[in-house]
Amino acid sequence: MNEMHFNGIFFAILVGYYLLINLIMYGTMAFDKKAAINHKRRIPEKNFYLMAILGGGLGGLLAMMFKHHKTRHMDFIFVFTLTALLHILVIFFIMGKFVVTFG
Repeated sequence: MNEMHFNGIFFAILVGYYLLINLIMYGTMAFDKKAAINHKRRIPEKNFYLMAILGGGLGGLLAMMFKHHKTRHMDFIFVFTLTALLHILVIFFIMGKFVVTFG
């Protein structure tokens, strides 16, 4: 297998992206939960699906667990779990092609 070397910047960008998208997903679901309790305008469900596809599935699952939001919606559980697993596999695939060197 050919290994490609890079200096860790790509790794830092990748980790930063996934942290950011998952924090955004968690925050968005927490905001939507508060809006639901207060009978305010809600966030469309398609936005949650989009964020999950973009890599926020883990943040969505954590929000479901800790904020108890959308826990009765099996489609959310399925989509968040599937997208989280797929993105983890993509990360392992990408990182498996590279040798990370810091310094």
